[in-house]
Amino acid sequence: MRDRSFRERSRARAWALQILYAWESRQGDASPLAVYEEFLTERNVASSSRLYIRRILDAIVNHAAEIDRELENALTNWRLNRLAAIDRNILRIAAAEMLFVGEVPPRVSIQEAIALAEKFGTTESPRFVNGVLDALMRRIEGRERRRPSPEV
Repeated sequence: MRDRSFRERSRARAWALQILYAWESRQGDASPLAVYEEFLTERNVASSSRLYIRRILDAIVNHAAEIDRELENALTNWRLNRLAAIDRNILRIAAAEMLFVGEVPPRVSIQEAIALAEKFGTTESPRFVNGVLDALMRRIEGRERRRPSPEV
């Protein structure tokens, strides 16, 4: 059961990447959610993937500024808007999971992002994505360690 759920989420991430890429290709003409609805009518998207695709897209749409700010802070000598659209959106998907989908461990988000980069990106994409997301994960973990623990 866990393996099937894992595969469904992997497929959902790949669909989310395609949707975000299509959205950016249209220069933000419609929202990512409108592109998602269009994909559902034009593509054979498994119903088992739809809920997680929507969850990722909702997180990205509702927290776009925060996700992009976190990624900008994790980038070294790069600007998010200067990255290839595939790499930028792989990073957004993983960052959305790391920041807003609590049940997905950050290392799983990173590994899934690397797999997407291997499949859809350039030869340099997997290493680049890994480095940025590892930096983001360390920043997030650093903030969590500095939070005061609640008194009992």
